[in-house]
Amino acid sequence: MKVLTFPGGIHPSGKKELTCSQAVKVMPPPKMVVVPLLQHTGAICDPLVQKGDKVKKGRKIGESKSLITAPVHASISGTVADIKPYPHPLGNKVLSIIIESDGLDQWADDIKRDDNFFRLLPQEVRDKLRDKGLVGLGGAAFPTSVKLTPPADKLIDVIIINGCECEPYLTCDHRLMLDNPRGIIEGLKIIMKLLDVGKGIIAIEDNKTDAIKLLSAAVKMEPNIDVATVRTKYPQGAEKQLIKALLKKEVPSGKLPFEVGVVVDNVGTSAAIYEALRENRPLIERIITVTGSGIKEPQNIKVRIGTLFTDVIEFCGGLQGDIAKVIMGGPMMGIAQYSLDVPVIKGTSGILVLTTQEAKVVQAGPCIRCSKCIEACPMNLTPYLYGLYGRRQEYEAMAKQDVADCIECGVCAYGCPAKIPLVQYAKWAKIEIAQAKKKKIESKKDTK
Repeated sequence: MKVLTFPGGIHPSGKKELTCSQAVKVMPPPKMVVVPLLQHTGAICDPLVQKGDKVKKGRKIGESKSLITAPVHASISGTVADIKPYPHPLGNKVLSIIIESDGLDQWADDIKRDDNFFRLLPQEVRDKLRDKGLVGLGGAAFPTSVKLTPPADKLIDVIIINGCECEPYLTCDHRLMLDNPRGIIEGLKIIMKLLDVGKGIIAIEDNKTDAIKLLSAAVKMEPNIDVATVRTKYPQGAEKQLIKALLKKEVPSGKLPFEVGVVVDNVGTSAAIYEALRENRPLIERIITVTGSGIKEPQNIKVRIGTLFTDVIEFCGGLQGDIAKVIMGGPMMGIAQYSLDVPVIKGTSGILVLTTQEAKVVQAGPCIRCSKCIEACPMNLTPYLYGLYGRRQEYEAMAKQDVADCIECGVCAYGCPAKIPLVQYAKWAKIEIAQAKKKKIESKKDTK
């Protein structure tokens, strides 16, 4: 069996044994959900309901007319208790719809299974995926209907379904592959038909032998779909690295995968596409991994969008030990939380709770020019310069060093013996550069 990979990367401890052998548990609907009107890349939604309205599960409660956006839906049935800014796991406050449960958990009347979904025309499929609020479930939360509408002049040759899940601790995608291989495969077939593509690949890291075996057997009668084994290495699941490993193609700097004829989607997204079309259900729940030494009962659970972290953690037995950090996602690319009073959103892949023994805080020292960050960087960048220029706030110099190409995977900071927060410098530089460009555009408009 050939094992494929890409240059660079690291091998952090997986820590997946806490949850990888546990089947997904379904968390009962909470008594209250907080549904942010921004859970995706793109424009925030406008509320479609008012305080006091009665809603049923699956009803659309927020929408925008912008091209790049995704509507949001009620994840429980009940009453709209309030619409107000609420703490968001990305770190700010976002206008959110708070729904109190009526205990009935009833679906909206128009949500009924569609056994003829395969007869839908391509634009009808895209319209339905948009209407159901689908976004990429791998982390970026880019609207699926937009991603599956490549420019007319870009010919797509291959669809890649990403089952790598290289982020330490997280196992929700692994469990999905074991529990719902059909949904993943049927979703892939829908994408292939939609984009008129004759080749589909499901990529899985070689530490997931059970998933490789199961999905390989499941696609045995699918001549246009293969299961590819890739080396267990971080960040093997990053789409540009995955394309390099599987197809030996490089996505040009600043460009997207369709430039080389490829579309990449997560296994969770693929399964959600199938469910949205066949069951006619919007994206109101997802599988997440709740794990770490600070969780009493680590597990994979299916949870309603809008469920507060506090309720999720309580379902998993609560906290234990001296808690140092709570992260949405994994330790490499996740976002540290300042409060547990934040909701699960569409892009929440996990809740990681670390104790002081795991999350050791160290003081950054001076760069010793060891070049370990350069050797590990999967994008062939020079991360040590981001630390040098970042400390001086020389953002234009960082732009000249292609900081825009940084995928913020964290391998540079992970291997840095001086413990310099290189990723944070890169993140901050991107924000500053974007704001500077915006001000420049606005100033040009003012002078006209």
